[in-house]
Amino acid sequence: MKIGFIGTGSMGTVLIESFIRSGALQPSSVIASNRSKHKADLLAAKYPGLLAVDSNRQVAATCGTIFICVRPLVFKQVVDEIKPYVTPDTTVISITSPVLLRHLESSLPCKVAKVIPSITNGVLSGAALCIYGERMSEEDRGSLEWLVGMIGKPVRVSEQHTRVTSDISSCGPAFLAYFVQKLVDAAVHVAGLPQEEATRLASEMVLGTGKLLTAGGYTPESLRQRVAVPGGIIEAGLELMERELDTTFIRLLEATHAKYDEDVEKVDQQFGSGTHTQ
Repeated sequence: MKIGFIGTGSMGTVLIESFIRSGALQPSSVIASNRSKHKADLLAAKYPGLLAVDSNRQVAATCGTIFICVRPLVFKQVVDEIKPYVTPDTTVISITSPVLLRHLESSLPCKVAKVIPSITNGVLSGAALCIYGERMSEEDRGSLEWLVGMIGKPVRVSEQHTRVTSDISSCGPAFLAYFVQKLVDAAVHVAGLPQEEATRLASEMVLGTGKLLTAGGYTPESLRQRVAVPGGIIEAGLELMERELDTTFIRLLEATHAKYDEDVEKVDQQFGSGTHTQ
C-alpha cells in the first residue's frame, strides 16, 4: 500500500525520514508532494524509490493513507483539492493540532485521525499523540499505532487535551532546549567554562535524566528529592528557581493555549464551522 505525505517541510520530512530509517516504510511505498516541489525532489534524490509528484491530487488518488503536514491556514485548500479523490476506505491523518476532527469529518468522506508528532521522533524516541475520528475502527487505530510505534511511543489522548499534551510532547523539546541553553550560557558567563564543554555536559545530563524518568523508575518529584540534600547546594538552587519561576510555566501554557485558540478560530472561519467549542 502506498502512503502519501502532503507537505515536506520540517515535520513532514521528519516523519518520512523516520519511517524509512526505522524500517516501517520502504522508500518505494512513499509518495510526497509539496507546494515547492523542489523539497520533495530532494527527498526523492536522498531515498531512491520515493516518488515526488507535482500535485496533492496525485497523492490522494494513489494512496490509501495520507499524512497532511501543512500549516493550519493552508489546510482547507488541501482538503478541497483532495476531496474528489479520497474514498471511504482512505485514511487522512492531520499532524496539525488546530485542525479539529470535526473540520475533517465534515469535509471529507473518509476515515480521519490526528497524529501530533515530536522532533524526538526523528531519533525514534518520544511520544506521538494519537486522536481518532468516529470512522476509525479499532483495527484502523491499531494499524496506525503500529506505524507510529516504529518511530516513538503512540499515546492516545482526547482532542480536548490536544493543546496541553502537545505542549509537553511536541513543544517541550524546544522549551527544554531553551532551559539547557540558558544553563550553558550561565556556566560560560559565571565560571568561564568553554561553550562546547558546557553544551556537551548539559546534553549528557538531559539524556541521563530522561533515562532516570523512564527506565529508572523515578518521577520528577522523587528524582528531585533523591538528588537534593537538605541544606545543600542543589537545594539552594531549587529554592531560587521556586521563587523566580513560580508562575512561569503556568503563563507559558496560557500563552500557547491563547495562540492555539486563535488558530482554531481562523481554521473555523475557513471551514465555515462557526465558533470554536471543545
